[in-house]
Amino acid sequence: MRMLRNVSGARLIKALNRLGYGVTRQTGSHVRLECQFPKPHHLTVPMHDPLRVGTLASILNEVAKHHSLSKEEAIVRLFGND
Repeated sequence: MRMLRNVSGARLIKALNRLGYGVTRQTGSHVRLECQFPKPHHLTVPMHDPLRVGTLASILNEVAKHHSLSKEEAIVRLFGND
């Protein structure tokens, strides 16, 4: 599966809501999200449009690891078959 491109911070935050992440605070252009399941996990997402490919890849790797998914499975759960 190819890496996603042209994903904005707002779109990623909306997608992360599907896996139980919620916004806890915002400082400038960075939003902090938290997920309580299966254990507490914190992410920081920049509100850039689009996100840099490396930044997006790093966030997706963290989410996949936290939820015991492969990166491809995490992408499908977050974005469907976009």
